[in-house]
Amino acid sequence: MNTILRKSMLSVAGLAFATGVAAGPVTAHAAPVHEAKPVAVVHTADKPDTGKLIPHGTQGTQSRIALNDEQTANAKAIIAATKKNGLPERAAVISIATSLQESKLENLGHLGDANDHDSLGLFQQRPSSGWGTPEQITDPEYSTTAFLKGLKQVDGWQDMPLTDAAQTVQVSAYPDAYAQWEQQAADLVAQHWNS
Repeated sequence: MNTILRKSMLSVAGLAFATGVAAGPVTAHAAPVHEAKPVAVVHTADKPDTGKLIPHGTQGTQSRIALNDEQTANAKAIIAATKKNGLPERAAVISIATSLQESKLENLGHLGDANDHDSLGLFQQRPSSGWGTPEQITDPEYSTTAFLKGLKQVDGWQDMPLTDAAQTVQVSAYPDAYAQWEQQAADLVAQHWNS
């Protein structure tokens, strides 16, 4: 460092020291100044706890499909209906996994010869089995509420493996099939519960 620059710096430091001494007792009792370090504050909505979403861990091989906008909107409608019914995130996971198995989150109308009896909507509910009218069953909020009403009647559903809870409501010919959608359902609930 060159001599002129060093003398200038020492002069500034000396002036600062002298000014502090000259100020005397007034500044001597001032609160110490601590250098503040910048802190990054990120405000995000809390995501549901994975332990609440999948309390038993997933069972078996997991399946996953890419969702289009309509399927994503249906997943969000299931979440909204679950919240409206005052049920926790786990109920939304069970509902979405059930819909993924039954319809791939598509609000299906009558499929002609490919139809399973008179099954309709996100949950493939049947008017002839008392789930509601075709118009009601193809309304995502109504069909989710109907599924949740059945789920609430299952003693201990909160503590059951997903496939057992779903099967008790749905009475499917393939009772173990719901389990394969648990991880994707949990991911959807985690992503959209607070959105």
